[in-house]
Amino acid sequence: MLNRLTERHLRRVILSGLAGTILLAGCGQITERIDRAKEVAETSAGQISGETIVDSGASNLQTASTEDRALAGTVMAEFVVDEEERPMFAIGSIIAKPIDIPPTSALAMEDTALSAEELEYFEEEYYYEESPGSGEVLESLPPPASAPDAASSRAPIEEAVKPEQVLPKITLDPRAVAKSEREIAQAGADIDKMVAEEPLAQRRLKGLTREEFKALPVEEKAEMRKLARRAPVSRDTIKAQIDANSVMLDTMTKYGIGGEVALSRQGQMVIQIGADGASPTQFRGAGIGPADFLARADAAACPEGIQPSEVAGDLALATACVVRDLRASGQFEYVEPDFIFQNQFVRRTKDAPPPAGSGGTTGSSTKPPTSTTPANFLPNDPLWTLQWHFRDRGAADGRTAGGAGFESFWARQGTAGSRSVVVAVIDTGLQMTHPDIAGSPNIMPGWDMVSDPRMGNDGDGRDSDANDPGDMCDPTKPYAADSFHGTHVAGTVGAASTNNGAGVAGGAWNVRVVPVRALGKCGGRLSDINDAIRWAAGLIPAEGPADTEVWNENPADIINLSIGLLGACPASLQDAIDAVTERGAIVVSAAGNARMSTSFYAPAGCRGVVTVAASDARGQITPYSNYGPEVTLLAPGGDLTRDDNGDGKPDGVLSTKAATNCYDPVTGASVANCFYAYEQGTSMAAPHVSAALALLKARAPSATKEELIATLTGALDPRQPLQCSGLCSQYPGTTPLTGNPDMCARPCGTGLLNLSSIPAAATGGGGR
Repeated sequence: MLNRLTERHLRRVILSGLAGTILLAGCGQITERIDRAKEVAETSAGQISGETIVDSGASNLQTASTEDRALAGTVMAEFVVDEEERPMFAIGSIIAKPIDIPPTSALAMEDTALSAEELEYFEEEYYYEESPGSGEVLESLPPPASAPDAASSRAPIEEAVKPEQVLPKITLDPRAVAKSEREIAQAGADIDKMVAEEPLAQRRLKGLTREEFKALPVEEKAEMRKLARRAPVSRDTIKAQIDANSVMLDTMTKYGIGGEVALSRQGQMVIQIGADGASPTQFRGAGIGPADFLARADAAACPEGIQPSEVAGDLALATACVVRDLRASGQFEYVEPDFIFQNQFVRRTKDAPPPAGSGGTTGSSTKPPTSTTPANFLPNDPLWTLQWHFRDRGAADGRTAGGAGFESFWARQGTAGSRSVVVAVIDTGLQMTHPDIAGSPNIMPGWDMVSDPRMGNDGDGRDSDANDPGDMCDPTKPYAADSFHGTHVAGTVGAASTNNGAGVAGGAWNVRVVPVRALGKCGGRLSDINDAIRWAAGLIPAEGPADTEVWNENPADIINLSIGLLGACPASLQDAIDAVTERGAIVVSAAGNARMSTSFYAPAGCRGVVTVAASDARGQITPYSNYGPEVTLLAPGGDLTRDDNGDGKPDGVLSTKAATNCYDPVTGASVANCFYAYEQGTSMAAPHVSAALALLKARAPSATKEELIATLTGALDPRQPLQCSGLCSQYPGTTPLTGNPDMCARPCGTGLLNLSSIPAAATGGGGR
């Protein structure tokens, strides 16, 4: 597969609404399509200059301020897998798990001493109260910490969640073996003390019956639910990790390198090696480029017969050799390099012809969609009229063939989300100063999980600041820029304030969003992503100031992963996904943008995830989207080279993201800076599904993850063969359609996301 991943010349597409140029090969037989693309591009250029504008009667677009409606005018509408997207790993970083670690589910049962039914009760219980006189069912969330009437019932909980010491790190130094062995022994003693000093609330949870739980005050119930998820400090797990340190010390002594080992509650160990015994994550300094801390996985191997003396001077080689030797020891369930994941924006284009029919409409129609949604569930955000991806499916005014049906769902179900539902977005973080996010009540405290300061781009490692400072990798590359990917993804879920008269709408207006930053400069480490997944679900703590534990006080019901790695699902990632799905969380993954089988991509190819391929405004799979039997469904990801809904704008997904080189969609005037942008990619498709699942959870709070997924997939629009196909010349090895030998099938799930097909919930709110 890798021989297909050749780098293409990068070119820029400058657009006002529509990315109208397409890079094509085989131009002789597709002249007509090229002419059509030029026509669309010229229409878009006219929009930039103000020759055509959006109808002045469009919703409140005309009356909104320029800041609340301006859009990015530079769109990267090209897609290619280039050299950076080949598998890479962090030099000096290794992930391992010793054998004979008890399963996560066994640890959870050991911790709580509850039956499976009772544990599920703690996980799924939601609390409601009747709104006086209205009969409407509303949530009753725990009162603020300062509420005087909650003080007495909160007292034991405060004692339970006081800051604790995190698991110790162990230094392995081949120059001081005896000292390293003493440190290993001390770590074991420290863990024994932590286990003995089990928090009061954990002890109270053991043996707690359902009736006793129901009798607790609301705020204590909420605390108990969080505690039911938290992974314990297991002696058996830690003993296996400590024993494994002896094997690692022997291996590092062999090569004359040292390092640091971080233990975890669930068995994964992160080994940071360095020629001088220091953790490479401590290195920092101006001018450090990606080649200084990242290496190509296919270019780094430990040759047979290599001498140990040849290894110590090459840290990338040392990483490969330590991985090989630890695997060969037989003491580990898995050992793997710390692979680097990338966001799943589509930023470049392959030299290949587009699918049949590419080019779309000319975009000459400037009439905005007319909504049929009742006013109380019609967002007043001015850019809502351009968010075709949330609209109802159909050909009538106000509908689009590729819409996901959110507007009908909001009206029919009588809900646009619930504050009791939490979606964690594991990504590049959030632009916290974004005007549609800064004041949003939906943003919960997050965490920055980027451990390496060289990748953090914010001057430090992990901390409580989930702000996105930018992720540009190599500023010398043409058109290099910060992606602010997480802000765009989270905006689609519902991070931005919806129905506030500014900017865009989100899919779930009232959902709680926890931003977890795991991708930084040049991507994100697998080890950071694994910890981010577990922390988001409330299973493990983060490391706070002075080595204290910081737990996620808003454990996620749904975890969005709009990230990707070219390669099979790493064992440690599968381990993390298994851990959180066993505890009731749903993991949603982007399928990837390399137009290849999801079997070659992670987390899309991992077990137990909802894998989402990208569709365009026609409801057809996009040219860039990955495909395969692992795909669960299609959802709007956009195609910036088309304008199939005829609104004079690119058919990308419109969401939150700070940008420059912008324009006013009403006047066509140039605007220096703005806060909204069209993007395309399976990264954009996944948050539509995360938002949809959040809405279904709000509609039926007691539903299990299996029931929520079944409800979603049971209402998909059945796909037609052409909706999941592409030119055979673009997709070697795929199967031609019957009667259409030029078009090849690309498996893309059982159907297209369509929330408007969800039947109305039973009166009384299914989760009460």
